[in-house]
Amino acid sequence: MSRTRNRRSRTTRAIAVTAAATALAVLTACGGGDGAAEGSADQPVTLTFWGWAKGTKDVVDAFNASHENIQVTFEEIPSGTAGGYAKISNAVKAGNAPDLVSIEYASLPEFVSSGALQDIGDEFTELDRGKLLPQAVELTTLGGKSWAVPFDAAPQAFYYRKDLFAKYRIDVPKTWDEFKTAAEKVKKADPEVRIATFFPDDPTTFEAMVWQAGAQWFKAEDDTWKIDTTDPDTTRVAAYWQGLLDADLVHKDASFTPEWTGSLKNGTTIGYLGASWGAGVLKGTLPEQSGKWAVAPMPHWGSPASGMLGGTSFAVTKDSKKKAAAVEFAEWMSTTEAGVKARIASGTSSAFPAATALRPVAKSSFDASYYGGQDIYALFEEAGASINGTWAWGPSTGTTNTTIKDQFGRLGKGGPSIADAVKAGHDATVAELTRRGLKVEG
Repeated sequence: MSRTRNRRSRTTRAIAVTAAATALAVLTACGGGDGAAEGSADQPVTLTFWGWAKGTKDVVDAFNASHENIQVTFEEIPSGTAGGYAKISNAVKAGNAPDLVSIEYASLPEFVSSGALQDIGDEFTELDRGKLLPQAVELTTLGGKSWAVPFDAAPQAFYYRKDLFAKYRIDVPKTWDEFKTAAEKVKKADPEVRIATFFPDDPTTFEAMVWQAGAQWFKAEDDTWKIDTTDPDTTRVAAYWQGLLDADLVHKDASFTPEWTGSLKNGTTIGYLGASWGAGVLKGTLPEQSGKWAVAPMPHWGSPASGMLGGTSFAVTKDSKKKAAAVEFAEWMSTTEAGVKARIASGTSSAFPAATALRPVAKSSFDASYYGGQDIYALFEEAGASINGTWAWGPSTGTTNTTIKDQFGRLGKGGPSIADAVKAGHDATVAELTRRGLKVEG
């Protein structure tokens, strides 16, 4: 990418963030915390931390072993959408929340708007943020304030069984047109086999697809949220996946269920449209298939691009009196060589750090023999640089995604279409924001 394009990309992202900050200022005016921090590295303190990401316990153990004045008590909770977010919200309301919590980028605005978190800008400085991938920093900067320490980026990637692609004489698709052609060839070669899976339980995978295509569902201007899910990019992606489903070219199984993993084990699913963290998931789930998988860039619509599927940040809850220590621990996890090594050493994490200087550390810590020694981090690096920086998450992701998920669960004969599901999510979001007294256009 040329320097001119880099400058333009940064300018575009800056405009998007400035606009979002203006509207989010209304939401964050009641944000929790007065900035007081009674614990720090100079005053012995014990933190409480809730999370669920692979390798987290190993990271906490490594931190505790190397620090005397800050110790961390870790509690593993379900992943956010599987109950973790509800547990965090209930604890905040009850006044017994932990000091630090894991929150994915997509859900951060909702926690901020509810006043559940503290602004950490006085501890997590501009110098600190300058070491991280700009797209990740932008997703944690709301209302002109810093609300979380970004841990990773999650650019999309396509995982495929290279042995079965060779068996069926399938070329690895570079574009979505080629992906459809490849899907047709796979089904023709073996009527039981499919190239990939549409996950009806996970709207974020679909949202990453529209993000990649250039859509922008949420846009903040002045004091108004503008919501648009009927743009040409979203319409194109919805129609494309509807066509694959109607032609029975992809499986439709819930993500990470026995049905899905079983289809990977028996070879009836030979590809996985995931993200950088998926490298560790496959390695941990299918150890017996070591050497059979490879990773390719996500198919695109004309030029390489990526959305972000997931991505984790660490946020300090509103009533914590240990903000300085909590941020120090969060930064250790996210921006130090020891923190990244400890996570990846678990063997099931393929973390792609938001801290760009730590990418070589992550690469050297991950055993790539599962992927035949392929330099998967070089691929993630290119994908990460191509993430569309104008996407922003709205302040009611829970409502949006719950509605779409419910509709996706009914896809099929007599049920809604993907476009119908997206429209339902749109309408539910507008209704929820209106109920909160926010100005909405859409």
